[in-house]
Parts: sequence; C-alpha cells; structure tokens
Amino acid sequence: MELNEYKAIIEGLLFVSGDEGVSRKQLARLLEIDKNTVDHIIDELKYDYENADRGITMMQSNEILHLTTKPEHTSYYQRLMESPQSSRLSQAALETLAIIAYQQPITRAEIEDIRGVNSDRPVQTLLSKSLVEEAGRKEGVGRPIMFGTSKDFLIYFGLKSIDELPPLPENISESDVENEADLFFERFKDLEGDK
Repeated sequence: MELNEYKAIIEGLLFVSGDEGVSRKQLARLLEIDKNTVDHIIDELKYDYENADRGITMMQSNEILHLTTKPEHTSYYQRLMESPQSSRLSQAALETLAIIAYQQPITRAEIEDIRGVNSDRPVQTLLSKSLVEEAGRKEGVGRPIMFGTSKDFLIYFGLKSIDELPPLPENISESDVENEADLFFERFKDLEGDK
C-alpha cells in the first residue's frame, strides 16, 4: 500500500472515531504496520494540516489523536451553532435525549454509563436547544446536576406530558433495545422533518 493511501485511511479512522480519538498503537494494529511507520504518517498528516489552508487540524491529547477544527475559525463555528437553521440532532444527541426522556432526572455520569461514551457534547447540544434542562442536584458526593426534559421538548415533539412517551417493553434483550431505539429515533426524525 502507498503512503498516500495510508494517510487517507488514518484520516478516515480519525474522523470516524470522533471525540474518542485513536492512539498510535491502535492505528498500527488496525493497519498492520509498525509504530515507526505510523509515526511517520502522522507527522506527514500534521504537516499537511498545518501548512495548507485547511479547516481541520490534528491534535494529540493523552496519547490519543483527534481531528479538530482550527481555533482561528472559532467565530464561524459559533455562528453556525447559534443559527436557527442547524436544528437537526446528531445520533449521539438523539440517544442522549432518549435516555434523559426515559430515565429523568438523570446525571451526566449515569447517561455515560448507559451510552458507554462521553456525553458532554450531546448534553450541551440539548441544553443549547432547550430540549433538556437542569432538574436539580443529586444527593451525595459532589452533588452532580440532574437533567430532565423541558417544556420545549414537549412542544417540539408534540407531547402534552412526558407520560405520552411510548412505554418501554419489559424483559427486553439487547437487540430489542436497539430496535426500540431505532424506532424512537425514526419517530423523532419524522417529527423533525415536519418542522
């Protein structure tokens, strides 16, 4: 395989890994190449990002590589996030919204336990869109913030109360959960399309 193809594959892996990122060791294992070759490819990619008029760059934090936007373009990203046109919710935000809707009040740590990944960004997205709100603090160490759905959530999805959410079946398997989640997300996507 040629160097440019490895660069393209690594760039794609970094993109799909999202916030979780990928370590050099993982890249070496996935591409079945030695760590020195991975280091060389990473150095070339960093050079490409730093020396070209590109909107993204590569960042390394705690041995994990991430693709990220360039800080000098922050004002444009903020405009996009604040614009009324950006009303679609990501899959992560929809998952988080479903968890909050059915488990409220719930802390960020409890959401992350269910999702299995960091949920800071989806929670922030939902807060910024006023679909969820702080619902008090949990008793105990640190008194973490609990989240619940907002009045805007009910209005947005055409519900009179949270009791109108479809009930979750009892004694469900993992595949049933995935199927129910897909149906839940499809319902919300359909409702979003009607807006």
